[in-house]
Amino acid sequence: MPVKRPYIKLCILACLVLLPLIACGLPSVTVNGTPVTSSAQATATALNIWNNAAPGVQVRYEDWKSPGGDDDTVTIVRFDLNHITLSVGYRPNQPMLLSEWMQREKATAIINGGYFDASDNATALVVSNGQAYGQSYQGFGGMLSVNAQGNISLRSLHQHPYDPDSEQLKQATQSSPMLVLDGKRTQFEADASMTPRSVVATDKQGRLLFIVSPGHVFSLDELADQLVSSDLSIYNALNLDGGASTGLYVNAGSQHISLDSVSKLPIAIIVKAK
Repeated sequence: MPVKRPYIKLCILACLVLLPLIACGLPSVTVNGTPVTSSAQATATALNIWNNAAPGVQVRYEDWKSPGGDDDTVTIVRFDLNHITLSVGYRPNQPMLLSEWMQREKATAIINGGYFDASDNATALVVSNGQAYGQSYQGFGGMLSVNAQGNISLRSLHQHPYDPDSEQLKQATQSSPMLVLDGKRTQFEADASMTPRSVVATDKQGRLLFIVSPGHVFSLDELADQLVSSDLSIYNALNLDGGASTGLYVNAGSQHISLDSVSKLPIAIIVKAK
């Protein structure tokens, strides 16, 4: 039986009123697990405030603007090294999406690692649970590592080259370029492409930070400028493999971040509670 026009108008009006209310309760849209809008966690949490997630783990969201006027909600996770352990996962024969890495490791937090080639082999040195793979970068790039005593460090390989004869590393991943060194922006050659970015950093208080910009907003030069102009007290910062490799997961207290990689990854940086 035909529906009378007044009922049609009433239905349309009801949809217009209810749609925004329903949408407010929906999570962000994802493609292959990767948010294509601002995450529900970020929009529900105030910007520029550290949220205590678990002992030694804090999460913060900031709105960073590019010189061109575009902006991105950047996620920052900060760790007190007294409360965490760090390891590097390496599976060149069985790379996984970061969501699969997270499921496997049951980590507090996990971020993508350094660069790898078309065969999923690391392009630089990786040390995973005491086993070394590949060759160290010489004269450029940086390294996140854990020594035999369990001490976590982030350093420039130009400033402090890796010496396999004198160093006993339990975990390590190398990448390039160093974006910040000794609190100062570095100079490097990079293309001006704007792509998702991931960074590992240490601050002047000795804490470890994971920083992810998921949008196609910043070039590496612009990202380096953002890091040194921020109030994060960055001391050293190393660019990780970005683009389709960019990903970040956090499962700590009330803080749950799910930003999956598009590519399968042979390298992941894993943080767990002590």
